[in-house]
Amino acid sequence: MDTLLENISSIVREASGLMVRSGFEVHEKGSHENLVTSSDVAVQHFLTQRLSALLPGSGFLCEEEDMADTGHEYIWIIDPIDGTANYARGNENCCISVALAHCGELIAGVVYSPWRNELYCASKGGGAFCNGTPIHVSPRSFEEGILFSAMSTYRKEFARICSGIIYDIYMESNDFRRTGSAAVELCQMAAGKAELYFEIRLMPWDYAAAGLILQEAGGCICSFDGKFPSLYKPSLVIAANKPENMARIEETVHRHLDAVPY
Repeated sequence: MDTLLENISSIVREASGLMVRSGFEVHEKGSHENLVTSSDVAVQHFLTQRLSALLPGSGFLCEEEDMADTGHEYIWIIDPIDGTANYARGNENCCISVALAHCGELIAGVVYSPWRNELYCASKGGGAFCNGTPIHVSPRSFEEGILFSAMSTYRKEFARICSGIIYDIYMESNDFRRTGSAAVELCQMAAGKAELYFEIRLMPWDYAAAGLILQEAGGCICSFDGKFPSLYKPSLVIAANKPENMARIEETVHRHLDAVPY
């Protein structure tokens, strides 16, 4: 692991100490499905301060407080707690996600799920690791594959489309799962625990770090147009353990959608 990745990992581990088990406040962000806790805000403040010191002059794209300072050579893409609804209920499927992009290209990613004691990390061209051990996607076929997916929690008008896509994939694969944290799911795919992935709408902080980790573990990730999902706006996300499996998910998605519906 290179020095930059070690430093990011150390800062993220330290920030996780703010993910307390009790005593935090919970608020809604526009709907009862979309929650923010005082821990989200505390973690984000800690990360922006420490990462600014680590890389002076860098910008930030963060989930909380509408932080989008992206006019910089280096940009940190941060979800202080991915899976906030889980966190608010004491569910272990939550994590801190931090990615670093240079001139629009991801160069480092760290995802730490403290209650699972799993720290995933990767640097561009440097491989992917979980708790310091190299990880790799599974070799399983589409028919043997486990699908991670969801029903568009924050945009429920897309649920019927999602259900059709999920049904078609489910009927040709092994089974499907839903944990409530995109970053956790993509990292579990990187570690060979699932093979297929589809979400109709995610934000960059949901997938930036985990997407790089998945790629460095030998997996694939793309949006509706076949390119890596946008680092600056919402994207449809497709991922798989290998190209032929991702192509089958893409084909299924394109049968149901002529274009991204937002």
